[in-house]
Amino acid sequence: MKVTLVTGGSDGIGAEMARQVAARDRSNAALVLAGRSAGKLDAVAGQCRAHGAEVLCVAMDVSVEAQCRSLLGQAVARFGRLDTLVNNAGMLAYARFEEVAAQDLHWYEDLMKVNLWGSVWCTHAALPEIKSARGRIVAVSSLSGLLGVPGRSAYAATKFAMTGFFEALRSEMKSAGVSVTIAYPGVVSTRLRHRGYNARGEAAGFSGLKEDDAMSVEECARLIVQGMQHRRRDIVMTTKGKMGRFLKLLAPGLVENMALAALKDEVRPR
Repeated sequence: MKVTLVTGGSDGIGAEMARQVAARDRSNAALVLAGRSAGKLDAVAGQCRAHGAEVLCVAMDVSVEAQCRSLLGQAVARFGRLDTLVNNAGMLAYARFEEVAAQDLHWYEDLMKVNLWGSVWCTHAALPEIKSARGRIVAVSSLSGLLGVPGRSAYAATKFAMTGFFEALRSEMKSAGVSVTIAYPGVVSTRLRHRGYNARGEAAGFSGLKEDDAMSVEECARLIVQGMQHRRRDIVMTTKGKMGRFLKLLAPGLVENMALAALKDEVRPR
């Protein structure tokens, strides 16, 4: 039995990844689902169990180091091993830096704790088991972890940090037979984009980006699951993202114009 732990597993991409792993591996799948909402986790767990998977749900907050370490302890205590860690938990933010008042800058640190430190703490706690299994580590980053997007200064900072950390870890773990896959989704049709912070550190209620060609949650999860199974290094999910990654080196001004073009035309809520 292969054991997969998914943070941010209560809804969105994480929940869909869990369902797809359960549907694919069925009775050979053991899943650990972590998230803040016990009720939502239980609902996803029921869908996974319907495919024959064993599931452990842990209600927790990745921005708290002790809870990250407890999560891994509970996973190993229940299943005796860990083969794959999916660092998926994350928060969005949409605010131009100049709009953020000095007294509100603390939420930049809060965002970093969720997006970067939650992944670092979970990975550190999981590493002995992952090395023993010669397993997989997955980091769900964002195109904002490759290209700076206007209005995403805080979010991009967390995702660029994730990219640097997991690229370095990949090199460190190569000789141990551990793969590190970094996924770079673009705009995905999840409610997460509406719960992200605004300039005051409150739920923005909107994403600020054009979403006419937003990727479905199902397709995004499928690409990540497929990539981690094949131990791919990077999964850049959009054509524009792939182009922008290389054009950034050759024509950075053009990439900045592309990023500006991705913004919504209407006046943004403040």
